[in-house]
Amino acid sequence: MDSPVTDDEARTRLLDAAEALFYADGIQAVGMDRIRAESGVALKRLYRIFPAKEALVTAYLERRDQRWMAGLREAVAGAPEPVTAVFDWLATWFAEPGFRGCAFQNAYGELGAGPAGVLDVVHRHKAELRDLLAGLVGPDGPPGLADQLLILVEGATAVASLDPGPAPAHRAAEAARTLRGHP
Repeated sequence: MDSPVTDDEARTRLLDAAEALFYADGIQAVGMDRIRAESGVALKRLYRIFPAKEALVTAYLERRDQRWMAGLREAVAGAPEPVTAVFDWLATWFAEPGFRGCAFQNAYGELGAGPAGVLDVVHRHKAELRDLLAGLVGPDGPPGLADQLLILVEGATAVASLDPGPAPAHRAAEAARTLRGHP
């Protein structure tokens, strides 16, 4: 006999379903009933765990941020050229099946300035990415370089969302090398 699903397991199933559906189809296009059906979690339990769609969207983005940033940190850790490693990692991500751009850019594009919890996660993610890039540049790097690299990362991601594949990351890496004064 199967043991009952715990709230932690139900939460994971809900977040897995939400991530797949929100990323593929968009936040506004996916209703809670569809998430319930995909996850196999009863609607009453879904709303007990996530009382509103905003709470589910926020949790989905927070989890995605943790995983995405951990993957990027791992890719640059110990790399001989950490800035180049950022763009190599992006190139791999851009070529993944089902790539649909940045979940944070997508969420902001759909929801704009509301709901506050979602917007807060989007801003924190971008600030964390900028801080990681600033750490790679270091205190002796050219002033403003971390902000310029952030624009290259974000721009390459936006271009790749329209035409998936590694080419936008490679072009952004060339621009990053130019900004850093490396051929």
